[in-house]
Amino acid sequence: MTDVPGLDTAGLRAWLEREHPELTDGGTGSGGEVTASVIAGGRSNLTYRVHGARVPLVVRRPPLGHVLSTAHDMRREHRVVTALADSPVPVPRTVDVVDDTDRGEVTGTVFFVMEHVAGTVLSRPAQNAAFTADGLHALGLELAEVLADLHAVDPAAVGLADFGRPDGYLHRQLATWRRQYDASRSRPQPRLDALQDRLAAGVPDSGGRAGIVHGDFRLDNAIVAGPPDAPRVAAVLDWEMATLGDPLVDLGMLGLYWDIRGLTGTAGDDGSDDGALSAVVPGAGYPEFAVLVDAYAARSGTAPPDLAWYRAFAAYKLAVILEGIHYRYRAGETVGEGFDRIGALVAPLAEDGLAHATPAGRA
Repeated sequence: MTDVPGLDTAGLRAWLEREHPELTDGGTGSGGEVTASVIAGGRSNLTYRVHGARVPLVVRRPPLGHVLSTAHDMRREHRVVTALADSPVPVPRTVDVVDDTDRGEVTGTVFFVMEHVAGTVLSRPAQNAAFTADGLHALGLELAEVLADLHAVDPAAVGLADFGRPDGYLHRQLATWRRQYDASRSRPQPRLDALQDRLAAGVPDSGGRAGIVHGDFRLDNAIVAGPPDAPRVAAVLDWEMATLGDPLVDLGMLGLYWDIRGLTGTAGDDGSDDGALSAVVPGAGYPEFAVLVDAYAARSGTAPPDLAWYRAFAAYKLAVILEGIHYRYRAGETVGEGFDRIGALVAPLAEDGLAHATPAGRA
């Protein structure tokens, strides 16, 4: 019987013994019990920490209930994480991906398993106390450099040549997120509608830029490890939105999350949280986002880019994601705490997007 929502731990142990005995007791039945717990912080796919195997493991599965088409694709996430294993981008080591839809032994969905990476996910200001200000400053720069390293990976060289279609990527992204928004509508959002129209009127020319796009790149989608004065990015997580496209989408998203506490009204450093998770607050040591852009450009060997449209798109995308989560919360299909506050963040995000958006009519 399952002891956590969405995951049957007895079934997981049986699957591990059958398919990966090297991770258990070799199928002899003499090993300990497999247990699991939901890893807090995820607002979309469910992530579980698994104990009882020979190495600590993590299981990822789609959310319960309202799953939108093209979202929460476990096979794609597993594929890109596996492909990047030998690249300069730090990722967890994957174990397997399984379609459990018919059998219903573990999750009743497609799920994948990877090894757990030790470290901390920095999502709240109180966590900054474990590191020095200089250490956090260097960590911010490294995060931007890791993103540049990702965008420098040749997709064909790691088996991802067919992972997406860079041509027309931005237009398709707008169409995709419009569909996601339409599928999650439960209340009027006129400012988000206005942002959607403004973005469509000013889609930039990507200028031949193409690379692996993470799709949700931010500090709290990374595991941080190391001593207080020299923390490092030990692994980048949550690749469910990865594809091939315009890399500046990732940089725009990083900027949105870097400044998100200010725009959603949680700019304090007291550890308070209204659903906009971020450890980046004034005085902790983190560099300004403009400094991150310079570090990204230096690592990439390019000039600092104009991110106005990309910052607006990031706000729109996150607002649509949160509106979808709000939809699932109202339907009683979320697991964990904090979902009651998610819906209140949509309007401020729409306003931030409109403030950044390229004026209508500008190419």
